[in-house]
Amino acid sequence: MKSKKKFPFAVAALLLFLAGFLAEAAIYVSKAKGNNQNPGSKASPVKEIDKAITLAQAGDTICIAGGIYAGTFSIGFMQTDKPLKLLGSFDETFSVRSIVKTPTVFQPDNESGAKARKAFLKFSKALAGTVVDGIVFDMGLRNAYSTRDGLGKGLETGRLLRATERPPVGNSTVEEPIIQVVSAAQGGDLTIQNCVFVNGASFAIQAGHRQGTVRILNNVFVGNRMAAIEIFGTCAGRGGPGTMVECGDVEIAYNTILFSWSRLKDLADMGYGVRVMTKCRYHIHHNVIAGSVLAGIDHSRFNKDEWLRITDNIFFANKKADLQYSPASNTRLNLFVEQFGDLSFAEVKGNKGEIPAKLPVNKNYLDAFLSASYSEQIDFKPDSAANRWREALGLNKQGKITSQVSMFMNRYPWRETLALFGALKGSGAQAFK
Repeated sequence: MKSKKKFPFAVAALLLFLAGFLAEAAIYVSKAKGNNQNPGSKASPVKEIDKAITLAQAGDTICIAGGIYAGTFSIGFMQTDKPLKLLGSFDETFSVRSIVKTPTVFQPDNESGAKARKAFLKFSKALAGTVVDGIVFDMGLRNAYSTRDGLGKGLETGRLLRATERPPVGNSTVEEPIIQVVSAAQGGDLTIQNCVFVNGASFAIQAGHRQGTVRILNNVFVGNRMAAIEIFGTCAGRGGPGTMVECGDVEIAYNTILFSWSRLKDLADMGYGVRVMTKCRYHIHHNVIAGSVLAGIDHSRFNKDEWLRITDNIFFANKKADLQYSPASNTRLNLFVEQFGDLSFAEVKGNKGEIPAKLPVNKNYLDAFLSASYSEQIDFKPDSAANRWREALGLNKQGKITSQVSMFMNRYPWRETLALFGALKGSGAQAFK
């Protein structure tokens, strides 16, 4: 009887590695050297990322060289119905990555608003194993800005013009998330890491989460509207506090989240760093969360307290609160970090309320943000000749409301966000790897 030969462990491990590598093909993209007629090999890359997405199979890796990308013909959005790994900021040889030296920048222009008004990167179906890594998402050129209102000293633009406000030239702002996972997506693990999200006119990341784990790790968020991160459970089951089902885990760690803007220019509602939604278990740790118009973290959607861990974060300059919390209906508390000790969450420890001495932010932007204000002036004269005539005809009397804001989501220079990687050792976004 012949004895069976056994492979040494090292050889067996190598064979398993090679089998895994061959099962996941790589497609290469270069704006400078690529052509969409190419096969997408390292020697013959395609030119556009959306072309690579159409060539890819589920689980493939797309390696993207540095450059400015906005979709083929500058369409202004990308969408995938399969899980992929999008790895950006390679050099042209695809051997070295650096988001500082060779950044891959997803940057639609204002003209794209006439072609499509969608989330810039949308995941519509399966997610399992999806990774987005090393990409700068800048919506600052797609947005429209006022040339008369909110003109702060040293700022690139005036205030953001909402989608309902028509700019004198060009297209109106596209108010869609930068990255969106639709509610109908099938779920699975999702990792977004080593990226920049800046000037988003809606959520930077808004994701429906059906199952698995979402990890938001080591990113920089600057100047996004409503919330930097909003992830909500979409698995089947009732949503009430007593019967709420758990869809999956969310880890939000080592991110730098600055200047999260309100929904409207009146600076009255929303403007969160992280928004805790329902049906998910959250661990929010080692982040820098600062400069939120409303609160650094929002926990007012009645997700279970025992599903929330907030540890080792740095909070400062959040205008209303570090944490907005609703322990019961019709109750809303605005709490700062020194009050966290009285919370009955799964874990709350190691959080600090301090201003780092050497955080490299744009000083003009910071100064304007800290002093941002909104005012209204009502001009209503009920006894004016015009209103007396309207009254005689049975019409409503009219007045005029003039509003003014000193700053609202003005464009932040995206290149300056790169200096935030590694700015604070052990907290916020660490050096790009």
